[in-house]
Amino acid sequence: MISFKGAQYPKDVILFAVFFYVRYGVSYRDLEEIMAERGVQVDHTTLNRWVARYSGAIAEAARRRKGPCDRSWRMDETYIKVKGAWVYLYRAVDKHGKTLDFMLSQRRNKPAATEFFARTLETNGLPRKIVIDKSGANTAGIKAINKMLKGFGCPIPIEMVRRKYLNNIMEQDHRFIKRRTRPMLGFKSFASAAATLGGIEVAHMIRKGQLTPGLCPFKQFAELAT
Repeated sequence: MISFKGAQYPKDVILFAVFFYVRYGVSYRDLEEIMAERGVQVDHTTLNRWVARYSGAIAEAARRRKGPCDRSWRMDETYIKVKGAWVYLYRAVDKHGKTLDFMLSQRRNKPAATEFFARTLETNGLPRKIVIDKSGANTAGIKAINKMLKGFGCPIPIEMVRRKYLNNIMEQDHRFIKRRTRPMLGFKSFASAAATLGGIEVAHMIRKGQLTPGLCPFKQFAELAT
């Protein structure tokens, strides 16, 4: 359960504001006006703090509560600007486009790829195969994971499929995230970027029916805070 102790506003008001920001293409100043129209006076800087404080925790809950996925995975990374420099958003989906995991990294190398694969295995189990591009770092990351699995007594390694161009599933999935981040014109800190992107990923998972189908999107989002 996420703690809202010390918050000056009701929990549902905070969650609504956070959800609205990560789901729709609005600025914090736009969101300030939207909240005012609903009778809630809250400054845009406070809205920024709410997103940075709560969306990361909600994303962590979503990672662990989402429905089961297929054992054929697609993995790739895309670029995100933080403090004027490019960093890397590692992302993985299954063959049906369901989100498996995501991780923001300042590096695009073997340790980062290995960390991401290990993190994804932790909440999704062992895949049959992983489709990647021809990145040497990602190739080395899967090899490191297979070596680790062999050390734990796993007899069958993860099959690695390398393609110069990933299939459309991964590219289309990146597009939703980029469409939401483009108006933001970059992030001011790595921590706030990681938290905000986590919230955006959760909103995307809700759109794909991975959490609690049958509830309205906001209620699915708010349920993750309980």
